[in-house]
Amino acid sequence: MVKKKACIFISGSGTNLKSIIKSTRDYNFPINIELVISNKKTAKGINYAKKYSIPYQTITDKKKFEHFALRIIRLKKIQIICLAGFMRVLSKDFVRKFKGKIINIHPSLLPKFKGLDTFNRVLKAKEKFTGCTVHFVNEKLDNGKIIIKKKIAINKFFDEKELKNSVQILEYKAYSEAIRKIYSFS
Repeated sequence: MVKKKACIFISGSGTNLKSIIKSTRDYNFPINIELVISNKKTAKGINYAKKYSIPYQTITDKKKFEHFALRIIRLKKIQIICLAGFMRVLSKDFVRKFKGKIINIHPSLLPKFKGLDTFNRVLKAKEKFTGCTVHFVNEKLDNGKIIIKKKIAINKFFDEKELKNSVQILEYKAYSEAIRKIYSFS
């Protein structure tokens, strides 16, 4: 099996990155992580890249981020970009250049609760269920074709932190399942 070359974009703790790294240790997993890019120098997820000897780059200049990222991605012949806790909206131009090759994970059952402050909004709406969605990135925020959703019931005693922790456990499974699903047809 020829594995696809992947780049993971992160901004924070990197727990989804860690989960994907673990999946790549399976011989039959369809991607290899060739690069991690962060827009934050302090992103803790960079430590996972270091620990697993994955090349990484931090690009903190907002105006130059996409230009530099694009150069590195092309140089490394990246075939798929996974946004994993990447807290920045990519430009329409960048998305067009990688149409159908950028995926994202969002902590809600899209199309509900697009954007930020998801857990607070879910609790305020008194939803009975929530979860996560892995989707292709298009030019509209949290709007691309859905690859996979995972759902949980919301315990009425949950606070934001407990809800976030429960959804993140789903995310760790969903992201790798989505990647397998994408490449099971190719």
